[in-house]
Amino acid sequence: MSDRQHPLPRESFPHFQAITTRWMDNDVYGHVNNVVHYSYFDTAVNRYLIEAGALDIHAGEVIGLVVQTQCHYFESLAFPQTVHAGLRVARLGRSSVTYELGLFADDAPLAAAVGRFVHVYVDRATRRPVPVPDPLRAALAPLLVNPQEPA
Repeated sequence: MSDRQHPLPRESFPHFQAITTRWMDNDVYGHVNNVVHYSYFDTAVNRYLIEAGALDIHAGEVIGLVVQTQCHYFESLAFPQTVHAGLRVARLGRSSVTYELGLFADDAPLAAAVGRFVHVYVDRATRRPVPVPDPLRAALAPLLVNPQEPA
């Protein structure tokens, strides 16, 4: 049994967002720098939540703090390209959400990178964990890959 990760196909993700690469995303090796992938993850998750009406980044009482990230790289991304960020929810817990993302170069069938991004939802003022609010839970339900699993 191998621990080697493999790229995921597009059909593994129920939601996609296009992200346009920028000149500054490339590094001296001519590809998107590895740290930029994390920015794409953050953009995809938060854009989805904002557009779904589940996150008010300016005045909401509950905010998500990143507590864990991870990325496996398979192919290079580069400027100028459109990256299609696939998004799904692997786990929807009491106060945390585990997102999984695939970054696809243009129309590629397999992800160039696959990442994991964990938010813990906290009270904005106290920074103490709180239950995932119902509107957020409802927005994430269609992205849950294993809805039969207990939260």
